[in-house]
Amino acid sequence: MTRTQKQAERTEDTPEKQSGRGAGSAVQSVDRAVSVLEILARVGEAGVTEIAEELDVHKSTAFRLLGVLENRGLVAQAKDRGKYYLGAAVLRLAGAAAVRLDISQEGVPVCRELADELGETVNIAVLDDDAAVNIMQARGTASVTAQNWLGRRTPLHATSSGKVLLAHMPPTLREGLLARTLPRFTERTITGPSMLRGELDAVIEQGYGLTLEELELGLAAVAAPVRAHDGKVIAAISVSGPVYRMNADRLPELAKRTLAAGAELSRRMGYGF
Repeated sequence: MTRTQKQAERTEDTPEKQSGRGAGSAVQSVDRAVSVLEILARVGEAGVTEIAEELDVHKSTAFRLLGVLENRGLVAQAKDRGKYYLGAAVLRLAGAAAVRLDISQEGVPVCRELADELGETVNIAVLDDDAAVNIMQARGTASVTAQNWLGRRTPLHATSSGKVLLAHMPPTLREGLLARTLPRFTERTITGPSMLRGELDAVIEQGYGLTLEELELGLAAVAAPVRAHDGKVIAAISVSGPVYRMNADRLPELAKRTLAAGAELSRRMGYGF
């Protein structure tokens, strides 16, 4: 057999191998490896015996799977306990995926559901230098105004979303913004740094931001943080409406529902996994 004939034979044999038992075994191994990661994500840490039982495979198979995953940094082993847990490489992969998640796209169903449930206007805002910019909006059935907040930059100190974003900033950056002259929009606008720090402390403590006629007379709003996979606050979701509907009696329920929406959008962005 000539060299050319041998090369042709190897070439012809490759598709057969790929479509035969070898390919099927490889797919099964990948499926089991993914299952190992899912198990560790669910239970935190597990030993070879536990993983083998979950997968319904021999311990030697589970050990080989864990060895490959450990070599790639996807799992790590606590040497003193013999337990395995998710490795740092999983975080890198999660970070890369989170970057590609479009918060405005992920936020559409969350905003619409919240707006339909509460009947008010719902916005998602992100930090834009020294302001909050609204990147997503949904109007509820009770909304009587045609005001469009989409794309609008709003002041951090006078909006509920802005207070959430400001409260979760790195301290040095936050103090730099508080040192500036803060413009007044209504008689209720908080412009004193000391008083505003108290407001921001309240945001951290209660989990949400609140404004009552601080940007516009007659307008009230409540906002909750949206977190990325690493826990960093990357946006705020808010509910706004007239003060006669968003009064003291209704605010606790509005805050509760806004916090739930913020948690759901955070989950969609990879937080909590």
